[in-house]
Parts: sequence; structure tokens; C-alpha cells
Amino acid sequence: MSAFSPYAQQLAAIPVRRREADVLGGTTAYWEYGPEDAPATILAVHGFRGEHHGLEPIVAQLPGIRFISPDLPGFGETAPLPGRSHDLDAYVDWLTAFAAAAAPGAVVLGHSFGSIVASAAVARGLPAPRLILVNPIGAPALSGPRGVFTRLAVFYYWAGAKLPSRLGEALLRNRVIVRVMSLAMVKTKDAALRRFVHDQHDTYFSRFADRDVLHDAFVTSVSHDVRESAARITQPTLLIAAQRDDITPIEKERELATLFPDAELVEIPEVGHLIHYETPQAAAEAIRRFLAPAP
Repeated sequence: MSAFSPYAQQLAAIPVRRREADVLGGTTAYWEYGPEDAPATILAVHGFRGEHHGLEPIVAQLPGIRFISPDLPGFGETAPLPGRSHDLDAYVDWLTAFAAAAAPGAVVLGHSFGSIVASAAVARGLPAPRLILVNPIGAPALSGPRGVFTRLAVFYYWAGAKLPSRLGEALLRNRVIVRVMSLAMVKTKDAALRRFVHDQHDTYFSRFADRDVLHDAFVTSVSHDVRESAARITQPTLLIAAQRDDITPIEKERELATLFPDAELVEIPEVGHLIHYETPQAAAEAIRRFLAPAP
């Protein structure tokens, strides 16, 4: 049985429509939330191993905003890109083409791995009036406070790619390992919220197409970070960072904010890499202020 979502009632009040778009020779599945005539549209890019459901708690807090939320290629209901390795160039090409097809002129939001893809795409010319990065990857993953844990993850994804197919797939989808990943990230002491977070990871963390896509995406996630793109992003940028993030320490997020020509950093206390699950209200309030018309 799925754990009760503390955001279910809010989300149920928001209209949602499943759609598809032809992008780079494949079909991208995406979900449109909120009123079609909303004054602002946000194109939301989810994190590694996730899919569009992961950002729904933030969507639930912003009923007056239109969200376009795709599953990244190779995850959820979107098939891998045909004939491409799933490296950063491929994801940037895909996001740029998808934005043109389904969300032209939208504000771009990226969470975690999505922050790498979104910032690189905007830096390379994706037209967007503003950029929002939630739990941005602001430093090399291997140098974070859990660098040893990241190195174990490198071995895990390498083994998943090299073992015989059946064994490799079983390893990568192993529920015990998924739970260990979830436990490593969750910070809340609220038992019901912890159950919800673990249920989300149990349900959606293994909805990747195959081990090759997963390995490509993982290598991309630990080989790049937002610093590479920051100086070339002239749009107003909002960074929403967690003070207890084990992937990018808050000190590195503060340094990252100084690399943008025009950036605001909002710090959220008592949360780690799961702002979108544990403190979506605080993230939504920061987004609402950021998008408000200037007086």
C-alpha cells in the first residue's frame, strides 16, 4: 500500500493533463498542471532516477502557476533518445527542443541533476526569462561531505552496467539499495513524512528504461555541475539550497551564487537534498516572490 501523501489534497485541486511531444526523433511524455491561462509557466526538470512525480509537492503549493513537467529521456514514461548517448549534450539538446515544442518562453526550473541540465541549456541559449535551481549541484559530487558514499555509488553503477544483463538490472533495481539511498538523503523526523519519502523512492526510483541509460545519466551527474554554466547565465536566477545538503554543502552553494551575474540565494534550514519532498512550502514561497512582478 502506498504511503499517504501530505500534499494529496492540495494536488487534487490542481487540474492536470498528460501530453506527448515529438522531440529529437522520440516521444517525450509530459504533464501540464494548473490553469492554461496562468500568468506564469514553469518548465520543471526533475532529478536523477526520478520522474515528474517528484516535483508534484512543489506544484501543489503553487495552484496559480502553470507547470510543464516532462519525464527526462530514459526515465518514467519517456523512452531513451534514439541513437544518442545520454550525456550532458544530449540532455541539453533534448531540453532545448522540448522547450521550443511544449513550453516556449517558460521559466526553467531544475532540481538536483535537473539543475545541471537546466543551467547548461540556458547558458547555451535556451530562451528563458528566468531560471530556478532547487538543490543545485554546485560542486563536484565526489568532493562533497559524503564523497566516500559517492564513490561507492560510482562502483555500484559501474557494476550494474558491467554484470550480465539480468544480474545488472536486478542490482540497479534492488529495493534494499533504493531504501539505503532514501535513508541517506531524508532529514525530517516526522514519521509520516519519512514514510511518504521512502514510498516515493520505492515507487519511482526504478522507473528507468535500462541500465545503459541509467549509467550514462549517472556519469553525467557526477562529471558536471552548475558552476560550469553560471557565468554565462544572464537571466535572473533563484537558487534554493538546503543547509544540510550532503551532496552540495551550503558553503559551496553560497560560493555558487556569486558566480552568476544576477542571482538570489534562499537557504532552507533543517533539510537536505529533498527540499521538494520535505519543505516544498518554503521552496514555493521563494518561487512565488521571485516571479512576482516588480512594484
